[in-house]
Amino acid sequence: MKQTATQMDNAPDSALTPTIDDIGKAAKNVARQLAVLPAAVKNRALLAIADEIEAQADYLIAQNAIDLDNGRAKGLSDALLDRLMLNPGRIAALAADTRRVAELPDPVGGEFESRLLPNGLRLSKRRIPIGVIGVIYEARPNVTIDVAALCLKTGNAAILRGGTETLQSNLALVAVIQAALARVDFPGAAVQYIANPDRSLVTALLRLDKYVDMIIPRGGAALHKLCRDQATIPVITGGIGVCHLFVDASADLERSLTVIENAKVQRPSVCNTVDTVLVHRAVASDFLPRLAAHLARHKVELRATGPALAILAQDGHGAAVVEAGPEDFDTEWMALILGVKIVADVEEAIQHIYDHGSEHSDGILTNDWRNANRFVDAINSSAVFVNASTRFNDGGQFGLGAEVAVSTQKLHARGPMGLEELTTYKWVCLGDWHVRP
Repeated sequence: MKQTATQMDNAPDSALTPTIDDIGKAAKNVARQLAVLPAAVKNRALLAIADEIEAQADYLIAQNAIDLDNGRAKGLSDALLDRLMLNPGRIAALAADTRRVAELPDPVGGEFESRLLPNGLRLSKRRIPIGVIGVIYEARPNVTIDVAALCLKTGNAAILRGGTETLQSNLALVAVIQAALARVDFPGAAVQYIANPDRSLVTALLRLDKYVDMIIPRGGAALHKLCRDQATIPVITGGIGVCHLFVDASADLERSLTVIENAKVQRPSVCNTVDTVLVHRAVASDFLPRLAAHLARHKVELRATGPALAILAQDGHGAAVVEAGPEDFDTEWMALILGVKIVADVEEAIQHIYDHGSEHSDGILTNDWRNANRFVDAINSSAVFVNASTRFNDGGQFGLGAEVAVSTQKLHARGPMGLEELTTYKWVCLGDWHVRP
């Protein structure tokens, strides 16, 4: 029977709320069970969650509306409100993404790099869950479902802590997850949520190394810095995008307009949205007025400097143009604002990205494959694009089903973190009663 909002009331009761240590201990204990569950059992839980999301769509929207109203009262930006919002389309997408994860091959137990040594020992690496994963995130309730789905599929226990601005939405989503898990007799401690909004619990989670194996922050620069500074647990950093597209002299300018529009306008509040467009000086006088007119329809404000500002300052294109400030090319806008700069060639574009980028998502628009290869070789971002929008740096778009984060660090995982990135491995050594000489 479909539950009502009253029946699914999940407001935390201080007398019953578990301590952070209780949560960690429960996660560590259940992780041992999850590590050996068959894929069919995990998939059944995922499909139950997808069904429950759809069944409780009205309830989820109602709880999300409380967060939206509170956010507007607190003066949250339009970009943050967009990240926070759940609507029928997004809820349907959450259910569809969860089903897609269930359909993906289970990486756990897979063996790779097998070899037979001269002494007859057979070695291989076998994928295993990481264990307990703590995820701290802001203003994005969809992360609750994405993380839960990917962790369940890979046999990891998840401890979630969302921002206060999404409290009602996240509590409702976790209630949906727990109801679904109970329906298929799956251990509920596999997905736990720190419901107490006390900020000190974030620091407590970061130091819960007795139970937690990895921390993934999803939010702004301040959250990532806090996690790096305070954690006694390995932290996967990323998700902060200062993303670039370079329009080369050989680029198809008409198609470049379409790619840049998609990269800037489709969803300006997310981390893989383009923040700066670099334009080769040979095509700047032709391309920049066309770019300004194209983006003016979407009310994109252009922040330009030097010769780019001089070209864009001319009337006729209808776009708002502002002189770029000292920090503008280092800014992740998360809004309909775009930095614009003219560069001499591909080498200057590479240097600008090196100086100002965050190694998230950067691309070149070109028909010169020597320049394309030079750009790809030189740019060390988590994803590098040739003639494609930066918006593709996403787990779903890369065929991973979903993602827990986009990592910009260089250890363990880079780019969208899907199923394989939530596993580690152990060596398996098969002998014939071997002893070491």
